[in-house]
Amino acid sequence: MIENENYSHTSLKEIASRVRVLREIEDISCESLAKELGFDPAEYRAWEKAEKDFPVGALVEIASRYRVDLSELISGAASKLKTFCVTRSGEAPEVTRRPMYGYWNLAYNFHRKKAEPFLVEASAETENKPVSLNTHPGQEFNYVLEGRLLISISGHEIELESGDCVYYDSGEPHGMKALGGKAARFLAFVF
Repeated sequence: MIENENYSHTSLKEIASRVRVLREIEDISCESLAKELGFDPAEYRAWEKAEKDFPVGALVEIASRYRVDLSELISGAASKLKTFCVTRSGEAPEVTRRPMYGYWNLAYNFHRKKAEPFLVEASAETENKPVSLNTHPGQEFNYVLEGRLLISISGHEIELESGDCVYYDSGEPHGMKALGGKAARFLAFVF
């Protein structure tokens, strides 16, 4: 995938600054916002201070809360398309969030999305690591395109293969990793 310049050069500090400014404009404390969105207040403060990276799901929730598009929150550039958005093969901007995982925003330029669709790749190296769990309000749907994927949802471990899918409450601790020594690619829709 080709990295979109707006996404690949966006630093965590810039994203954290945009999130902080949105919160300050509404004169809301970190603790109040974290409670409203269901985040741990200490973890939220670490995100906003750029001490810890935001999970993609948390950014989706924050963007929804402030009624801004995820792509605008990440890149600082406003989305424009309101009727439809076509993303050609190889042109989805990469959203760099976590090592060993690639995220490509498949509808980055559509204004006021009701869901965030991503192409996600868990590298083969994730197989030898513990599953990194995260939570965020809402729901999520994952459809495996290639490879094998282990997904952990609230303590349940499920192995998925190409063509398998899972829909779940993303407020439950969840995470995934590739299996079989190969990368796993899947579609993820965050609602």
